[in-house]
Amino acid sequence: MNTRDIINKYYEVVNAGDWDTWLTLFDDNVVVDEQLAGHIEGVGVLQGAVGGIKKGYSKFQNLPKQIVINGHEACVVSHISAANASGVPIEANTANYFRLENSKIVYMANFHDTRPFDPFVNQRLD
Repeated sequence: MNTRDIINKYYEVVNAGDWDTWLTLFDDNVVVDEQLAGHIEGVGVLQGAVGGIKKGYSKFQNLPKQIVINGHEACVVSHISAANASGVPIEANTANYFRLENSKIVYMANFHDTRPFDPFVNQRLD
């Protein structure tokens, strides 16, 4: 798959809630700078985060507004429309930067205002 195919697949599976397929898009040694979770290294850490995503969101949509591809790099400006586990809405504009090698995401960073995610970050999941 080329860069555009992988980026399109990324948003397709995220919006379908198919987190297992989402994980297959990353290189085993991926590095992620995530606005809420901080610096992450390795797909194993992302695998551990999937449980929190599944449990912590009752809805999660990340809808691309603009996609820019430059070789093995991409930047996507998007809008997240989500809700925490109890249904409190979350709306946020975001940008994701991706770098790919051998048809896998090797680096990703996202940028957004963290305040809209307070309903997710501050919820209690018993």
